[in-house]
Amino acid sequence: MLEGIIRESIGKRGTNALRRDGYLIANIYGRGLENIHAAFKQNEYIRTVRNKETIAFPVNVAGNEMNVVVQSYESHPVTGELLHVDLMIAQAGVKAHYFIPVTTTGTALGLKNKGMVNISKRRLRVKAAIEDLPKAIVVDVTKMDVGDSKMIRDLDPIANVTFTDSDRVAVVSVIKAK
Repeated sequence: MLEGIIRESIGKRGTNALRRDGYLIANIYGRGLENIHAAFKQNEYIRTVRNKETIAFPVNVAGNEMNVVVQSYESHPVTGELLHVDLMIAQAGVKAHYFIPVTTTGTALGLKNKGMVNISKRRLRVKAAIEDLPKAIVVDVTKMDVGDSKMIRDLDPIANVTFTDSDRVAVVSVIKAK
């Protein structure tokens, strides 16, 4: 479980001091809940996010345990170092917006015709309760040839999950390799 601290100072000076000490600045929020200004050790946070099994992962801030989901993050434009992360508390039974990763299965026919599989949307925005979320949206590409694409409207519907992106957005396509 990821351990964090509550930030006493939310100003620039306190934030920069925490960053110098190796902390990642985080805001934790949820529907109907008070915002929590927290900080996590950066290396522990990265290790936890990379090794998580589901979209939500547990954190402990000042003795308060909660499941959170990464909503957005900010990284340094040159070094790529994480500067800030927004975490939303995953409340059971509350519908919210989440970003679900897209994965492919099978080998496309277009690969034999000098094509390549292009995943245009790595994550799809959905609205659902946390308990109804799938780990990933799986797209079967076995029957796709060069020039074919699968849009959101072509995906199999998932129970109690609504896609909030436009239905004519391409998710996966097979393009001609250059």
